[in-house]
Amino acid sequence: MTEKYLTEVEELQSLLKTGSEHSRGSPGKTPGQCGPENVFVIDTRDEVAYRENHIPGAVNVHDIFTYLCTRYLGGYEALVSHFVRVFGDVGLKREDKVVVYEDAMDNGYGQSCRGWFILKYLGHPDVTVLHGGYRAWLGKGMPTSRENSRRERTKYGVALDPSMLVTADEMLEAINDPSIIIIDVRDYAEWIGANSSPYGYDYCPRKGRIPRAKWLEWYRLMARKGGTPWFRSKEDILKVVAQVGITPDSKVYVYCFKGARTSNALLAMRWAGIKNVRNYFASWNEWSRDFSLPIEEGYPESQDDA
Repeated sequence: MTEKYLTEVEELQSLLKTGSEHSRGSPGKTPGQCGPENVFVIDTRDEVAYRENHIPGAVNVHDIFTYLCTRYLGGYEALVSHFVRVFGDVGLKREDKVVVYEDAMDNGYGQSCRGWFILKYLGHPDVTVLHGGYRAWLGKGMPTSRENSRRERTKYGVALDPSMLVTADEMLEAINDPSIIIIDVRDYAEWIGANSSPYGYDYCPRKGRIPRAKWLEWYRLMARKGGTPWFRSKEDILKVVAQVGITPDSKVYVYCFKGARTSNALLAMRWAGIKNVRNYFASWNEWSRDFSLPIEEGYPESQDDA
């Protein structure tokens, strides 16, 4: 069975309509969150935007974007504990068909894809990203709501998939392994060491990049059509990544600042058919804080030397 990564606007509307019709006359059920396919929609935007309006039945989980994971904060074990509690609090069940969205896929630093990645790492069987985000939903004239949707709390269970992740130790080993392509998907100022992160010039103690990394800015995997950002076609994505030496058979490690933009790039590459892509989720926020780990700064002579 081919893995599904994206849900289109019309498809989500159909799922929500089916769920809403099924829930009529069923006490305690929230329209749009239950039905034959148990649809559960997650809005990753901040609470203010969510309260203004959102997709009917969507639950707000902004922690998906804000949570920082480094080994100094408990690492991936702490991440798992945190999101088991968060997803349990909002009533998520493992059998739910989850669709995650953000405002637009190029202005939220990949937060919907970060939600997809976290859920996939936790082993959630069925999770996709709304293609084009909330802007695409609005652009198609779909209905919105201001109702704060909730479910009864659940005990969310996990079945971790460590193959999604790269640890700092594995990234360190990859620096000396030419069979692994290391990709930095951050903005140019971060890539050359002129800025430390989107959080501020000096948020991280060191500026620069992981040695031997190649730069592939995450924006390049998307294109705007009608004012809405979408992923490029699979064929176009393969052409873009080929410019940094990536083929469908490549082994790729990606990093950014905190695993959001990398999640966007990882999803795009996997969707295009590059299956062996892993996310250094803690990324530069972790790497820069360990002064025993090597970095490069300034302008690389060329991508081949990067």
